[in-house]
Amino acid sequence: MLRSSLRSFSTSARASQQRENHKFLSRNSFLGSWEAPRDPEEAEAQLARLRRDYAKQVKEVRKEYIREMEAMKAEKERKDEARKEALRVATEERKKLKAQAAQLRAQERDIERQQFRQTLLKERAEKLENWRMKVKMHEEKKAEKSELLRRQSSMWIDESNLEKKVVESMVEIMHL
Repeated sequence: MLRSSLRSFSTSARASQQRENHKFLSRNSFLGSWEAPRDPEEAEAQLARLRRDYAKQVKEVRKEYIREMEAMKAEKERKDEARKEALRVATEERKKLKAQAAQLRAQERDIERQQFRQTLLKERAEKLENWRMKVKMHEEKKAEKSELLRRQSSMWIDESNLEKKVVESMVEIMHL
């Protein structure tokens, strides 16, 4: 019920607006123009003349109506074309903005990839340096042990003194 009342309200508003904007034709000269002549032939000729004049006026009114309708149609087509053009321009602008946003995101991804690569290279370099340091420390410890062993080996006993040292060691152990 509410919907139908709203529909009738909007329809009546549109109709009243059309009534306000409508331009009525001037009063037709045929109305009230008939005066009955005394002679029937003259009446018939006058009636035929009135009919012809009326037909001419109707023909002119119809032509004017057709012109108005064509003008309205042309105006509607022009508005439709303008609307389509505006939509096309808006769509192109949207596509352009979308493409720019996609390009910006691609650039950001490239920058992030580059930063990630730099980080990986830096970490690899640090790991390699760390590994080299460990290898160097290992080599130094090995060299240190080797040096210590070499020094100790220089203190080793000659074969001639070996028996004497063994006896001394045994005596020392017994004393303990």
